Amino acid sequence: MMSTTVDTTRPFDAEVGRLLDLVVHSLYSEREIFLRELVANAADAIDRRRFLALSDESLALPEDASIRISVDKAARTITIADDGIGMTAEDLASHLGTIARSGTRAFTETLAEAKPEERPNLIGQFGVGFYSAFMVADTVEMISRRAGTEAAHKWSSDGRGGYRITEATRDAPGSDVILHIKADADEYLEPVRLETILRKWADHISVPIKIERDGKFQAANEGTALWRKRKSDVTEQDYTEFYRHLGHMFDEPWATIHWTAEGSIEFSALLFIPGHNPFAVTEDDRESHVRLHVRRMFITDDAKLLPGWLRFIEGVVDTEDLPLNVSREMLQATPVLARIRKALVNRVLTELKNRAKDAEAYKPFIEQFGPVLKEGIYDDNDHRTEIAALARFHSTHDDALTSLDAYIARMPEAQKDIYYITGEDAARLRASPQIEGLRAKGFEVLLLSDQIDFFWPERLATYEDKKLVHAGAAKDLFEAAETPEAMTGLVKAVQAALAEQIAEVRVSSRLTDSPAALAASAGQVDLALQRLMRRAGRASFAPKPALELNPTHPLITALIPRAEQGEDMADWASLLLDLARIQDGEAPVDPARFARLVATKVVG
Repeated sequence: MMSTTVDTTRPFDAEVGRLLDLVVHSLYSEREIFLRELVANAADAIDRRRFLALSDESLALPEDASIRISVDKAARTITIADDGIGMTAEDLASHLGTIARSGTRAFTETLAEAKPEERPNLIGQFGVGFYSAFMVADTVEMISRRAGTEAAHKWSSDGRGGYRITEATRDAPGSDVILHIKADADEYLEPVRLETILRKWADHISVPIKIERDGKFQAANEGTALWRKRKSDVTEQDYTEFYRHLGHMFDEPWATIHWTAEGSIEFSALLFIPGHNPFAVTEDDRESHVRLHVRRMFITDDAKLLPGWLRFIEGVVDTEDLPLNVSREMLQATPVLARIRKALVNRVLTELKNRAKDAEAYKPFIEQFGPVLKEGIYDDNDHRTEIAALARFHSTHDDALTSLDAYIARMPEAQKDIYYITGEDAARLRASPQIEGLRAKGFEVLLLSDQIDFFWPERLATYEDKKLVHAGAAKDLFEAAETPEAMTGLVKAVQAALAEQIAEVRVSSRLTDSPAALAASAGQVDLALQRLMRRAGRASFAPKPALELNPTHPLITALIPRAEQGEDMADWASLLLDLARIQDGEAPVDPARFARLVATKVVG
């Protein structure tokens, strides 16, 4: 454990400094969220102490454990006190002096660039927690005593250069957050205003919240577990407010799933599919954080109640079939949780299937979470086909998204497989020379442009007994094009000129509009996937691609007699390769030379 010297002033971690600068100087609308954040922190501290007390009786909560809010108008202070786990001097320095989260810099940059009206939403999604106090306070103090210890310490800061930790006294474990209110924030010195905010944001927190009025503390929240209520007793407004509290959201949920499971295993669940993709602080967190409660008591948000491909879902699951002192090991091994997970996934899939029947209503969900949903086609052996049925794709049919079932329904009798092409832009894929032959036959092609699209088709392999075939591998649809005798000279000349860059030059019968196209050699990884891996810094050795020539294209037919007459084909070979690269989404190897050749060979 690190040692923290008290009664010293120390600077903030650089990331905290940047965040505080934005909070103090840039955020003036929706400032009321400071109370939501501080009360949520206090409730978490009480939940944490209650959980730890299950294995250590010395940490037991007092019977009247609560969050207490008091206002001193004369001193211009608001005090938020709790009976939670509390913090040591080391904890205060670690938690309030640094942000131990990757992605903070990206967040602060996004916040700085956002429009003023967008900033409150970003703040809520990030959950700045304690630091939001500086939106309404010019000085913030926290007096805290860790449960199980006698020593208390005070953290104080003006939110500018740094903070100070000194020794303090507190009669009982817990924390007091004291806000010295800014001159332009008088409204928050009114208890009625604070109670209104609490009713809006924290009415469903199970910990009692009290506000001092006329020397007495009075209840300020209902404190009921919304997920335990009957659906008929909960309004849409109740659901929305709880959703916003739970996920620090400001939008409306796209879907609300509330039910009680009864039978061999019993639990209550309240799940929300967000209306918008939450701001992601880190892109590498692929775990679900649905909260697990046991007999209404919060246990953890790390129980992985839903698979990674449903990680965008917020919510609460509450069961009586687990002990309150459930350990992390038990969470991984207990069959109870395995059955709950299975039931949750099935219920979510049922909800999505029902909503997918209305294409327009389903479209916003696909736009927000379609790529994440498709991760399940790759990851989930048990539900792969069901997830594939819920996914939607761009295709050559029209501009609307399509399902696999709709694709199959449109297949002409001569078409036996489902064809797709992968890349990074659907519009560019629509014009790809790789699909010219398929389109000429009247075969629809799926245009897959999300990163996960490079991987899931091979895992799925078939859908409704139809094989999924990459357009580049659909060679059996086209007659093997033997090199016409007239083209032998051109093929050899281009091959010789591009020997260092191309594995082979061959005549193609699948090109209809383009003079040339790049193609993967036998056994080679898809060229678009190779580009993606290179950009991700995961480039590996790959064989050289093949260059296919279209024997019916005017440019190729014009070059045939020139090659036969022995004309140097080096410049034309380079031009054909660069044209193929551009159509494949890559830049010419030498842009200046390419421009010069276009000007002299084609335009000239």
